[in-house]
Amino acid sequence: MFCKVTYSRLTYCGAAISIYLAFASSAAAQKIHNIWDPPYKNGIAAVVENQIITFEELRREMGPLIPRLQEQYPSPRVFQQQMRDLYLEIMQNLVDRVLVVKEFREELEGQIPRTFVEQEFNERLLTDFGGDRSKFLDYVRSQGKTMREYRKELEEQIIVSVMRGRRRKSQSEISPEKIENFYNQNKIHFFQEESIQLRLIMLKPFAEETPDLLMQTAGKILGELDFGADFAELAKRYSQDARRDRGGDWGWIKRSDLREELSQVAFDLLPGQHSDAIQIGNQVFLLNVEDKRNEGIQSLEDVRDRIEGILAQQIQRQSEIQWKEDLRKDAYIRYF
Repeated sequence: MFCKVTYSRLTYCGAAISIYLAFASSAAAQKIHNIWDPPYKNGIAAVVENQIITFEELRREMGPLIPRLQEQYPSPRVFQQQMRDLYLEIMQNLVDRVLVVKEFREELEGQIPRTFVEQEFNERLLTDFGGDRSKFLDYVRSQGKTMREYRKELEEQIIVSVMRGRRRKSQSEISPEKIENFYNQNKIHFFQEESIQLRLIMLKPFAEETPDLLMQTAGKILGELDFGADFAELAKRYSQDARRDRGGDWGWIKRSDLREELSQVAFDLLPGQHSDAIQIGNQVFLLNVEDKRNEGIQSLEDVRDRIEGILAQQIQRQSEIQWKEDLRKDAYIRYF
């Protein structure tokens, strides 16, 4: 098992190993079946408390994920291992869902309000299917489910989300010392390249418009800028690029994000400065730098909120792992 580390996104091995060990201990208690062939076409995959999980449920959950696995892992040997891992992961999720729903029923002695389920149902109908009920029904049928089964599954997903939310640890548990220690141990991950916050106006010719006419328009814009006009408002009026409606805002960009002719000019500007007209081919550009970041390690204050979020996720992940392990410890679970 390998832990990948990149500058843009951190992956931490500690939590991953904990998840893997919990997963492995559960996997040891069950067999892997080829659930697409007899005799496992039908039948019981597991019993959790007094609820049955069928091989059909496993197929239903695994089916939509298999094409992506086939694309990512063309090697038959690796693909088969990935299929085994997927089988165990889906089985564990189904088992955990039964146990979490059971705990919800026992602790809260109630149901998720029907109106809440209907609201979520209608939201999915609108978001995923544009409000088309026939397409939604076709999708549910393609999953091998009845609408009643779909609604039951939706309610259980909501219950799991509610129960997970109740167990989230407060970020107040994250002390300044923990944040500082994390920063000192992971400084290399907070390296940033030189970057600028850029606005841009791009002019391109209409019909038979000549480069000279474009330069005249650019000169007019520069004149307005010299008299105090707002660059963003001028970009909305004149620019012909994709960010026109956003005032030509391209956000924070690195040198490599710009073509060389533009980056040479842009990175020489100071915050608040704009460039002269830059002609490249049949297009003319005006650049405005709003802010600038130098190359180097970001300060602790700049990344404090980011570190707090990372540590909060770690705490929540560990808490959820422990919670589900405790549920399994006291439950009746039998795999077939």
